[in-house]
Amino acid sequence: MKHLLLLLFVLGPSLFAAQPNLLFILAEDHGAQFGAMGRSDVKTPRMDALGASGALFRRAYVAYPVCSASKACLMTGLQGHTNGLINNTNNFFKPAAKLTEAEKNTPPYLHTRIRTTAPTLIETLVQNGYHTAVSGKLHVSPNERFPYHDFIPKVPAKQALTGIIQRAAGKPWFFLHNSITSTHRPFVNSEKQPISVDPAQVTLPAHLPDTPTIRRDWAEYLDGIQKADKQLGEVLDVLRDSGAESNTIVIYMGDHGPAYPHGKMTPYHLGLHIPLIIRLPGAKPLISDALVSELDLMPTLLDVLHLGDTAKRHGKSLQPLLEAQSDATGHDFIFAEVSGRSLNQKRGMEERAVLDHTHHLILRSRLDEPKVINADLRDMKPWINRIYGELVLRQKEFPDAFRMLQTMDPHALKGSPPFIELYDLQNDPGQLHNLANDPAQKVHLDRLMDAFKKWHAETQDAAMIVPVS
Repeated sequence: MKHLLLLLFVLGPSLFAAQPNLLFILAEDHGAQFGAMGRSDVKTPRMDALGASGALFRRAYVAYPVCSASKACLMTGLQGHTNGLINNTNNFFKPAAKLTEAEKNTPPYLHTRIRTTAPTLIETLVQNGYHTAVSGKLHVSPNERFPYHDFIPKVPAKQALTGIIQRAAGKPWFFLHNSITSTHRPFVNSEKQPISVDPAQVTLPAHLPDTPTIRRDWAEYLDGIQKADKQLGEVLDVLRDSGAESNTIVIYMGDHGPAYPHGKMTPYHLGLHIPLIIRLPGAKPLISDALVSELDLMPTLLDVLHLGDTAKRHGKSLQPLLEAQSDATGHDFIFAEVSGRSLNQKRGMEERAVLDHTHHLILRSRLDEPKVINADLRDMKPWINRIYGELVLRQKEFPDAFRMLQTMDPHALKGSPPFIELYDLQNDPGQLHNLANDPAQKVHLDRLMDAFKKWHAETQDAAMIVPVS
């Protein structure tokens, strides 16, 4: 009996039969638009079912709203300006040993990379006996910091997961399923192919004008979410049929918001707010409105797996929340950043965000310096982005929406981004009304500004100039 109690103590509340496997499903450019978040214009039965069987975090955010940088935050538990990888790098989808000399010397690979020495999640799992695999893309660097055993191209989920389980040969495995791209531009072009969402029935974000062109574009994005839901279901079915489901932690997450104004590569809510579902075997389902960050995923997994971690991380373990401990809390504040620096350039506009349960503060510095604009945020070809051109064409009709576009792409559109923005998330979720100069909102401005200054100092955010107040 003593031995049994000791075993239960070591395994912890989830009562894993053995060291658990990890299935991490990461969808590209998928913001928090799905049925379980209360939306009726998009049908996501598999996401909703996963959320109902696990922990659904309704207030989950990324620390950097673009692909490579977000993934670096996820894999290190560190803010972008700390881990060193900001903006996008090359996607060399292969082991480090197979990189060519030309690839190693490509400027993005050389300069846009993780620079901290603390082990990444993949290094830690490999060191602790896990068989690790990634599908679809890597898109972080250097490759040495991501020593996956398997690099799996886009193949059917059954083929990918079955192969991983076989190659693991009885060892616990980690699979980053990074092959869901239907939520990333270009979406299915509904002018040439039918889609599953009726543009007339969608609910547009409050900051986007209601025009047929914009409705079509948003419907195509929601169609991409429904396709992602189907792909999620396929991999979950394979997991169930494999017999490994009862000992596998499942995570579903979006790497940041969609490619729209106020979305991807911006510090606004649409760009930072993501779906996050974590299902632990044996844990009771729950719905949480705690503030959580992608920075929390690495500390959480290491905690749940009892692997330990001596490195300092910016995230915190969510295990108390997952276990519904009575005193469990999320963060008081969520922090995020966007930098205009690229490669080894020291110049660039800096944008920072801090939000709590009620308000969202955005700060900028170096406004006259370069700003990175991803091509899928403005180009029709090949990204089929109808939004940018529509707002430019109809700027006199929709001046507020055009001003937001100017904030996103100020140098091309002669915009003047404000140094400070403050939004009431409860009464203005679309972030239409900047309250930074409203005396009645000063208490909220001061609270978030104080939190930002403390975070700025603690994380040694040298690139961002602190506003004088």
